[in-house]
Amino acid sequence: MDRAPLDWKSLPFGLTPTDFNVVYRWREGQWGPKEVRTSFDLTLPMAATALHYGQAIFEGLKAFETRDGRTVLFRPRDNAERMLRGAKKLLMEAPPAELFLEACEEVTRLNRRFVPPFESGAAFYLRPFLIGSGAVLGVKPSNEYLFGVFGTPVGPYFKGDKKTIRLRVDEEVHRAAPLGVGDVKAAGNYAAGMRAVASAQADGFDNVIYLDARETRFIDETGATNFYGVLTGDGRPRYVTPKSRTILESITNKSLLVLAPELGFEVEHRPVEVSEIRRFSEAGAVGTAAVIAPVGSISWRGETTTYGSEPGPVTLRLYDELTGIQRGLVPDRHNWLHEIR
Repeated sequence: MDRAPLDWKSLPFGLTPTDFNVVYRWREGQWGPKEVRTSFDLTLPMAATALHYGQAIFEGLKAFETRDGRTVLFRPRDNAERMLRGAKKLLMEAPPAELFLEACEEVTRLNRRFVPPFESGAAFYLRPFLIGSGAVLGVKPSNEYLFGVFGTPVGPYFKGDKKTIRLRVDEEVHRAAPLGVGDVKAAGNYAAGMRAVASAQADGFDNVIYLDARETRFIDETGATNFYGVLTGDGRPRYVTPKSRTILESITNKSLLVLAPELGFEVEHRPVEVSEIRRFSEAGAVGTAAVIAPVGSISWRGETTTYGSEPGPVTLRLYDELTGIQRGLVPDRHNWLHEIR
């Protein structure tokens, strides 16, 4: 295989054009055939519900080259199931799991020359998306939907040479409200928080921590990831991650909740008060894009809690185990890898 002429070890987390993408269209009660495309552009009616009424959701997952040369997707069925849950909340027609998998496999296979080599540490990021594509005037579901997948090689989500990131607690912006759509990957969730993230980054932080919309007291998640802290000092280290009906279930965090007990750590999946940041010995941001980004400090109400400039021992152990499974260095004992043939 002739690989694309890229500097694999210096890839940003950004869009690099690749050769092919795929789309499927839902019309008259059924999904049409796969369309393999080379154009990156879409044509939509001006009255498409995605543009006016927010019928738009997406997913993110990665393909990796393993040490023995295989190309694998990490837990793609979980992404398919999460898209289905999101589609139900937004009254959209979701692609069946097998169609979702077919699309992700095809995009990875057709763009295999863009899958980063094992030794680079980079990955091939897939972006499945579902939008209301029918022309509708009036607040109601679309009569047509478009499901598509494109892919791009990516490097680290948080850029630069630093080993940890800086977060700021935001009490001016609420990411999502109870009984809303915060627990699904709706596109509007990200637009709602952009001003908080942009403000924090302008002040030198990497991202924000959102608090709950009811009391502004409990940690929700960060701008694009789930959050965890580590409690030590009274027995085994505890992996503590917030639980709330407004938090998107990260597939990375879902995996760590399985791996942490296997590595000898206790797990606490519960509401986490923001004041607990002072008790943590480590903290991290977790998601498909970020993987595990160790947190070096969190600022809240003028006070900064510092965890250090290096990842802590629990974070390192979890990172090595998770990425080891993804890259074929650790046995895939939970059958999370889906091989592309």
